Amino acid sequence: MSELNADSIAGGAPVLELDGVVRSFEQGREKLEILKGVDLTVRAGEIVALVGPSGAGKSTLLHIAGLLEAPDSGTVEICGEACADMSDNARTTVRRHHLGFVYQYHHLLPEFTAQENIVIPQIIAGFKRREARQRAAEILEWLGIAERGSHRPARLSGGEQQRVAIGRAIAASPDLLLADEPTGNLDPHTADEVFDVLLKLARGANLGALIATHNAELAARMDRVVRLEDGHLVAA
Repeated sequence: MSELNADSIAGGAPVLELDGVVRSFEQGREKLEILKGVDLTVRAGEIVALVGPSGAGKSTLLHIAGLLEAPDSGTVEICGEACADMSDNARTTVRRHHLGFVYQYHHLLPEFTAQENIVIPQIIAGFKRREARQRAAEILEWLGIAERGSHRPARLSGGEQQRVAIGRAIAASPDLLLADEPTGNLDPHTADEVFDVLLKLARGANLGALIATHNAELAARMDRVVRLEDGHLVAA
């Protein structure tokens, strides 16, 4: 798969730019300010760790970066395209063609096989079925679970399920990968193995990636670490 074999970072153009992002929530009569003017740039080929205490707003930041919710103010650009004020349909199109998501829980479709779970997002993104199946087989090979491609999620281990979730996220060749505690539900040994796969695929595909984690050892293996403190991002 040529997309997974890039030998160098091509250009390092910004794939995510947040400028002055503010987000707050109403809780009764109280206004909770979660993000207080966040600035962040993630470039192609760069893997950035997002750390901070529970409740700091890491998931909110990922949701805004992934166009799953809008900021109160500030700008969000994906691959140079301003997205904060887009319609729902336009945001869906950007997500479909530019973004990949990995969550703490795999969220695989239980009635479909591992390979089918990787094929489906490609079909949605406009790939031909034959090409999608071929790419899915290649991705499963890269993930080290080619022999499990015909198995449904219930027959896979937790680590295997999360590998499939990673394969699904990168299947349609996104520019930006967003991951929220992608190994949080796994035992330490399995988490380390799955994270190795995630880094290998992200680097090989020259993706920009923003990965939220509580694991300091995993964060230290990424290119850069940013910490969310009191609503602001600081270098860690």
